Amino acid sequence: MSGDLKGKALRMLARREHSRAELLRKLAADGTREDIHAVLDQLEGSGLLSDARFAEAYVSSRAARVGNARLRHDLRARGIADAIIAAALPAEADSETERARQVWRRKFAAPPADRADYARQARFLQQRGFAVDIIRKVLKEQEE
Repeated sequence: MSGDLKGKALRMLARREHSRAELLRKLAADGTREDIHAVLDQLEGSGLLSDARFAEAYVSSRAARVGNARLRHDLRARGIADAIIAAALPAEADSETERARQVWRRKFAAPPADRADYARQARFLQQRGFAVDIIRKVLKEQEE
């Protein structure tokens, strides 16, 4: 049974990185909890499964489109520890500000015309996980 679990886990990991919690959830129907934990421990020991590597891959693939708050939320939902999340997220506020500018430019051609438009653009950026102070900074730059 554990060979089947390991094979299934390896096939999933061959397609893309997974967190330990994701694999635990996906393999739950295929074996006992103890067998699954044993297989996951073995994969972690051999370096084939790594929450840190998953977090870095996840952040690098999505960072251009969303803010740090959204990345943090998504990683927590995938069972990644806060210490690993902190290490994987870009630390510089300038980088998040620049990403917010790029996301804004792709979506909007013109600065907000009125308060309602400002609110709509701010909501758009906020839904993508950008901090309020960064949103204000980006929208203020567009008005100038």
